[in-house]
Amino acid sequence: MKEAEFRTETSLYQGAFINLLYVALKFGSGIYYHSIWFGSLAVYYFLLAVMRFSLLHYVRSRKDDRVSEWKRYRFCGMVLLFMNQALAAIVVIVIKQNKGFEYAGFLIYAMALYAFYAVITSVINVVKFRKHGSPILSAAKVINLMAALVSMLSLETAMLAQFGGDDVMFRQIMTSATGTGVCVIVLGMAVFIIAKSTKIINNINQDKMAGGNDL
Repeated sequence: MKEAEFRTETSLYQGAFINLLYVALKFGSGIYYHSIWFGSLAVYYFLLAVMRFSLLHYVRSRKDDRVSEWKRYRFCGMVLLFMNQALAAIVVIVIKQNKGFEYAGFLIYAMALYAFYAVITSVINVVKFRKHGSPILSAAKVINLMAALVSMLSLETAMLAQFGGDDVMFRQIMTSATGTGVCVIVLGMAVFIIAKSTKIINNINQDKMAGGNDL
């Protein structure tokens, strides 16, 4: 359990399985209720599952190829770009239709604790796992961070629905600000991942070509 690779692989399996359950639940609800809201959530969880299974495939294959590893990292960045569109759609639906997540009784306080815990630990892990120099480990932690940010957005909509009263304008402003912030962060992470991985891949390929010319 002290091995970072083993913990990451276990976390990816757990996250991917839960994501698939959410995809089935939200997609089925979207069809049953004819709801774009549930459909957008299904797309979001599907893309999370795609990224996690992509990383799992590489981890299970045990490849020792730096180019392939960085390409997988770049693929996650590209998926983040598409995921950002799903997040933007969710935010727009929340604002226009005045929708949000709802939790019964004191469950909202448990969700609040979870959301703050998830964000704090995700930020720490993103910084911590950069020291390992593995793009696969870093990508796994970035996925967790993005999921944690969306949990915070979900918590905010639930808190506003339960404690925000009837002030619709205030709820829309707060949701717009937080939703825009989350989308900007996700977009920034996606662009950074794609740019960094592309630069490193090009450098590796150039070094290989230079080495071949020397021979």
